[in-house]
Amino acid sequence: MTERGHIIFLGAPGVGKGTQAKLLSRRLGLPHVSTGDMLRASVLAGTEMGRRAKAVMDSGALVGDDIILGIVRERLAESDASSGVLFDGFPRTLAQAKDLDAMLAESPLGIRAVLHLVLADEEIVERLSGRRVCAQCGAIYHVRFQPPKQEGVCDRCGGALLQRDDDRPEVIRHRLEVYRRDTEPLIAYYADRPGYREISAEGDTETVSKRILEEVGEAHG
Repeated sequence: MTERGHIIFLGAPGVGKGTQAKLLSRRLGLPHVSTGDMLRASVLAGTEMGRRAKAVMDSGALVGDDIILGIVRERLAESDASSGVLFDGFPRTLAQAKDLDAMLAESPLGIRAVLHLVLADEEIVERLSGRRVCAQCGAIYHVRFQPPKQEGVCDRCGGALLQRDDDRPEVIRHRLEVYRRDTEPLIAYYADRPGYREISAEGDTETVSKRILEEVGEAHG
Protein backbone atom coordinates (compact mmCIF):
# COMPACT_ATOMS: atom_id res chain seq x y z
CA MET A 1 0.00 0.00 0.00
CA THR A 2 1.66 3.20 -1.19
CA GLU A 3 -1.02 5.77 -0.40
CA ARG A 4 0.05 8.63 1.80
CA GLY A 5 -2.09 10.46 4.32
CA HIS A 6 -3.46 10.28 7.82
CA ILE A 7 -5.94 7.70 9.11
CA ILE A 8 -8.48 8.47 11.85
CA PHE A 9 -10.13 5.81 14.03
CA LEU A 10 -13.56 6.57 15.47
CA GLY A 11 -15.63 4.35 17.76
CA ALA A 12 -17.26 4.07 21.15
CA PRO A 13 -15.42 2.84 24.26
CA GLY A 14 -15.08 -0.93 24.10
CA VAL A 15 -15.16 -1.43 20.31
CA GLY A 16 -11.44 -2.23 20.16
CA LYS A 17 -10.10 0.97 18.58
CA GLY A 18 -6.77 0.86 20.40
CA THR A 19 -6.11 -2.79 19.56
CA GLN A 20 -7.03 -2.36 15.91
CA ALA A 21 -5.11 0.91 15.58
CA LYS A 22 -1.93 -0.75 16.83
CA LEU A 23 -2.36 -3.70 14.46
CA LEU A 24 -2.95 -1.44 11.46
CA SER A 25 -0.02 0.77 12.49
CA ARG A 26 2.33 -2.21 12.30
CA ARG A 27 0.81 -3.43 9.03
CA LEU A 28 1.05 -0.06 7.25
CA GLY A 29 4.22 1.20 8.92
CA LEU A 30 2.52 4.38 10.14
CA PRO A 31 3.04 5.78 13.65
CA HIS A 32 0.16 5.04 16.03
CA VAL A 33 -0.55 8.22 17.97
CA SER A 34 -3.10 8.84 20.67
CA THR A 35 -3.83 12.08 22.48
CA GLY A 36 -2.59 10.62 25.78
CA ASP A 37 0.65 9.36 24.24
CA MET A 38 1.27 12.69 22.53
CA LEU A 39 0.65 14.63 25.73
CA ARG A 40 3.02 12.47 27.76
CA ALA A 41 5.73 12.59 25.07
CA SER A 42 5.50 16.40 24.77
CA VAL A 43 5.68 16.84 28.55
CA LEU A 44 8.71 14.51 28.78
CA ALA A 45 10.44 16.24 25.84
CA GLY A 46 9.84 19.64 27.41
CA THR A 47 8.43 21.16 24.20
CA GLU A 48 6.63 24.49 24.32
CA MET A 49 3.24 22.77 24.18
CA GLY A 50 4.42 20.13 26.63
CA ARG A 51 5.33 22.80 29.19
CA ARG A 52 1.95 24.47 28.72
CA ALA A 53 0.14 21.12 29.04
CA LYS A 54 2.06 20.24 32.22
CA ALA A 55 1.10 23.53 33.85
CA VAL A 56 -2.57 22.91 33.07
CA MET A 57 -2.49 19.27 34.23
CA ASP A 58 -0.62 20.18 37.42
CA SER A 59 -3.43 22.62 38.24
CA GLY A 60 -5.98 19.80 37.88
CA ALA A 61 -7.72 21.37 34.86
CA LEU A 62 -8.46 19.69 31.52
CA VAL A 63 -6.08 20.38 28.66
CA GLY A 64 -7.81 22.64 26.13
CA ASP A 65 -8.12 22.23 22.37
CA ASP A 66 -5.45 24.86 21.67
CA ILE A 67 -2.82 22.80 23.49
CA ILE A 68 -4.06 19.50 22.01
CA LEU A 69 -3.86 20.97 18.50
CA GLY A 70 -0.41 22.38 19.22
CA ILE A 71 0.80 18.96 20.33
CA VAL A 72 -0.69 17.36 17.20
CA ARG A 73 1.14 19.94 15.08
CA GLU A 74 4.41 19.10 16.86
CA ARG A 75 3.84 15.37 16.34
CA LEU A 76 3.11 15.75 12.63
CA ALA A 77 6.34 17.70 12.17
CA GLU A 78 8.42 14.69 13.26
CA SER A 79 10.24 12.77 10.53
CA ASP A 80 8.40 9.46 11.05
CA ALA A 81 5.09 11.21 10.23
CA SER A 82 6.17 12.15 6.69
CA SER A 83 3.82 9.57 5.11
CA GLY A 84 1.01 10.02 7.63
CA VAL A 85 0.01 8.89 11.10
CA LEU A 86 -2.78 6.82 12.55
CA PHE A 87 -4.87 8.87 14.99
CA ASP A 88 -6.44 6.97 17.88
CA GLY A 89 -8.77 9.06 20.04
CA PHE A 90 -8.30 12.27 18.06
CA PRO A 91 -10.21 14.27 17.01
CA ARG A 92 -12.80 13.83 19.76
CA THR A 93 -15.06 16.77 18.92
CA LEU A 94 -16.34 18.63 15.88
CA ALA A 95 -14.24 21.65 16.84
CA GLN A 96 -11.06 19.52 16.90
CA ALA A 97 -11.94 18.02 13.50
CA LYS A 98 -12.37 21.45 11.93
CA ASP A 99 -9.11 22.66 13.48
CA LEU A 100 -7.32 19.57 12.15
CA ASP A 101 -8.64 20.26 8.65
CA ALA A 102 -7.40 23.85 8.87
CA MET A 103 -3.97 22.59 9.98
CA LEU A 104 -3.76 20.01 7.19
CA ALA A 105 -4.73 22.61 4.58
CA GLU A 106 -1.13 23.89 5.00
CA SER A 107 0.31 20.36 4.67
CA PRO A 108 1.01 18.12 1.64
CA LEU A 109 -0.79 15.29 3.45
CA GLY A 110 -4.53 15.09 3.99
CA ILE A 111 -6.84 12.55 5.61
CA ARG A 112 -6.64 9.28 3.73
CA ALA A 113 -9.32 7.37 5.65
CA VAL A 114 -11.74 7.71 8.56
CA LEU A 115 -12.47 4.26 10.01
CA HIS A 116 -15.58 4.18 12.19
CA LEU A 117 -15.84 0.95 14.20
CA VAL A 118 -19.41 0.17 15.19
CA LEU A 119 -20.85 -2.32 17.66
CA ALA A 120 -24.22 -2.68 19.39
CA ASP A 121 -24.35 -1.05 22.83
CA GLU A 122 -25.29 -4.28 24.60
CA GLU A 123 -22.31 -6.06 23.06
CA ILE A 124 -20.06 -3.25 24.29
CA VAL A 125 -21.60 -3.50 27.77
CA GLU A 126 -20.99 -7.26 27.79
CA ARG A 127 -17.38 -6.84 26.62
CA LEU A 128 -16.50 -4.21 29.21
CA SER A 129 -18.61 -5.39 32.15
CA GLY A 130 -17.20 -8.92 31.83
CA ARG A 131 -13.66 -7.79 32.61
CA ARG A 132 -12.15 -8.94 35.90
CA VAL A 133 -8.82 -7.80 37.34
CA CYS A 134 -6.67 -9.58 39.90
CA ALA A 135 -6.40 -7.49 43.06
CA GLN A 136 -2.86 -8.80 43.67
CA CYS A 137 -0.99 -9.08 40.36
CA GLY A 138 -3.20 -7.07 38.01
CA ALA A 139 -3.84 -9.92 35.54
CA ILE A 140 -6.93 -9.29 33.39
CA TYR A 141 -9.63 -11.87 32.61
CA HIS A 142 -13.05 -11.88 30.99
CA VAL A 143 -15.94 -13.97 32.23
CA ARG A 144 -16.88 -14.91 28.66
CA PHE A 145 -13.80 -14.55 26.45
CA GLN A 146 -10.95 -15.38 28.85
CA PRO A 147 -12.32 -16.91 32.05
CA PRO A 148 -10.05 -18.11 34.86
CA LYS A 149 -9.88 -21.83 35.62
CA GLN A 150 -11.67 -21.21 38.91
CA GLU A 151 -14.34 -18.51 39.03
CA GLY A 152 -13.18 -15.40 40.87
CA VAL A 153 -9.62 -16.67 41.40
CA CYS A 154 -6.50 -15.61 39.47
CA ASP A 155 -4.73 -18.44 37.61
CA ARG A 156 -1.33 -16.81 38.18
CA CYS A 157 -1.25 -15.93 41.86
CA GLY A 158 -4.53 -17.08 43.41
CA GLY A 159 -5.63 -13.52 44.11
CA ALA A 160 -9.27 -12.38 44.09
CA LEU A 161 -10.66 -11.17 40.75
CA LEU A 162 -12.59 -7.92 40.99
CA GLN A 163 -14.74 -5.81 38.68
CA ARG A 164 -13.51 -2.21 38.35
CA ASP A 165 -16.03 0.51 39.17
CA ASP A 166 -15.87 1.90 35.63
CA ASP A 167 -16.65 -1.56 34.22
CA ARG A 168 -20.07 -1.70 35.89
CA PRO A 169 -22.91 -1.81 33.31
CA GLU A 170 -24.58 1.43 34.47
CA VAL A 171 -21.25 3.31 34.25
CA ILE A 172 -20.57 1.90 30.78
CA ARG A 173 -24.02 2.95 29.54
CA HIS A 174 -23.39 6.48 30.82
CA ARG A 175 -20.02 6.57 29.02
CA LEU A 176 -21.77 5.49 25.83
CA GLU A 177 -24.35 8.28 26.20
CA VAL A 178 -21.58 10.85 26.64
CA TYR A 179 -19.67 9.45 23.66
CA ARG A 180 -22.75 9.60 21.47
CA ARG A 181 -23.57 13.15 22.50
CA ASP A 182 -20.05 14.40 21.84
CA THR A 183 -19.22 12.34 18.77
CA GLU A 184 -22.36 12.14 16.62
CA PRO A 185 -21.66 15.60 15.09
CA LEU A 186 -18.09 14.44 14.39
CA ILE A 187 -19.30 11.31 12.59
CA ALA A 188 -21.74 13.39 10.53
CA TYR A 189 -18.86 15.74 9.63
CA TYR A 190 -16.80 12.90 8.14
CA ALA A 191 -19.57 10.64 6.81
CA ASP A 192 -19.77 12.19 3.32
CA ARG A 193 -16.05 12.00 2.64
CA PRO A 194 -14.71 9.44 0.13
CA GLY A 195 -12.38 7.91 2.74
CA TYR A 196 -15.06 7.37 5.41
CA ARG A 197 -15.75 3.71 6.18
CA GLU A 198 -18.18 2.26 8.71
CA ILE A 199 -16.80 -1.11 9.81
CA SER A 200 -18.44 -3.73 12.02
CA ALA A 201 -16.42 -4.46 15.17
CA GLU A 202 -18.38 -7.70 15.71
CA GLY A 203 -16.23 -10.81 16.02
CA ASP A 204 -12.71 -11.58 17.16
CA THR A 205 -9.68 -9.31 16.73
CA GLU A 206 -8.39 -11.06 13.60
CA THR A 207 -11.78 -10.93 11.85
CA VAL A 208 -12.17 -7.20 12.49
CA SER A 209 -8.57 -6.55 11.42
CA LYS A 210 -9.20 -8.26 8.07
CA ARG A 211 -12.28 -6.08 7.50
CA ILE A 212 -10.26 -2.96 8.21
CA LEU A 213 -7.45 -3.94 5.84
CA GLU A 214 -9.96 -4.59 3.06
CA GLU A 215 -11.54 -1.19 3.58
CA VAL A 216 -8.25 0.71 3.82
CA GLY A 217 -7.22 -0.80 0.51
CA GLU A 218 -10.26 0.89 -1.05
CA ALA A 219 -10.04 4.17 0.87
CA HIS A 220 -8.12 6.45 -1.47
CA GLY A 221 -10.12 9.59 -0.77
